[in-house]
Amino acid sequence: MAVSKFCLGTMTFGLQCEEEESFAILDAAAEHGITFIDTANVYPLGGGLDVVGRTEEIVGEWLTSRGARDDVVLATKCVAPMGRRRWQRGASRKHIMDEIDASLRRLQTDHIDLYQLHRYDPNTPIDETLSALDDLVRVGKVRYLGCSNYAAWQLARANGVAAAAGLRRFDSVQPRYNLLFRTYERDLFELCRLDDIAVIPYNPIAGGLLSGKHSFEAGPTAGTRFTSGNSAERYQSRYWQEAEFTTVDLLRPIAAEAGISMVTLANAWVLANPVITSPIVGASRPDQLDEAVAALDVTLDDDVLALLGELTADYCDVPFS
Repeated sequence: MAVSKFCLGTMTFGLQCEEEESFAILDAAAEHGITFIDTANVYPLGGGLDVVGRTEEIVGEWLTSRGARDDVVLATKCVAPMGRRRWQRGASRKHIMDEIDASLRRLQTDHIDLYQLHRYDPNTPIDETLSALDDLVRVGKVRYLGCSNYAAWQLARANGVAAAAGLRRFDSVQPRYNLLFRTYERDLFELCRLDDIAVIPYNPIAGGLLSGKHSFEAGPTAGTRFTSGNSAERYQSRYWQEAEFTTVDLLRPIAAEAGISMVTLANAWVLANPVITSPIVGASRPDQLDEAVAALDVTLDDDVLALLGELTADYCDVPFS
């Protein structure tokens, strides 16, 4: 399945961005040629159980109001908690079957192009999960399968079980990847290259830290992922560290020398990796997409790539979080 060079992430819709602003971002993405949209049943980011599903509702309203369903590749996810009951989470057959129908209703469509597991579920046998997902493909509710936040061994094991059982495999993986988090280069990316698995990385600008607009001394900026609801602690632990800010300062002159913004540099670096299929770019305003899309017109030369690799080499061994 062919997709656009960038994928629009939507997890700000419904909390950081209300419907009108979300529609404007979706319109801007379409104007930029971004026809790949990624969402999840549990979004918006930072919200609680009282708002889960709101992002899918907004995307569904936009698709219907614009008559755009046939113009986009639509991806969503399940596994994260959608209620307080124990069966309202995970990758069990029951939860998957419940959530695909709920997502289809919210998104106002009869099929999902790419249905993904949001994270690995150690409490459900992988063959049960794969069998349920295979059934969704067979009945036409889903076209392709993917996973997110899987380690290399988890993806390899799942696709090995799928091959042995004659079930549909995961055709894509969605890992966190940026200049400040390169851990998956060690093994996951090589697996994807060898087995022709699409890589759709999220956080290409490290939750906004690689924009260079934040100050460590001033503290987390209001209205960003570093202060947004129940996601704030996670994003601060990932990126809001003095060492990361020091690295950002080292990257500034490289962007300046290239005549591009920090956002454009960060996205261009991700795109330069041949294993990458389509980085996920998010926004809380339509104009924020401009700097990301500008990366499509940037080719970083070998010397710049080598320097960026050297300056961020320590981030090849950052623990998963």
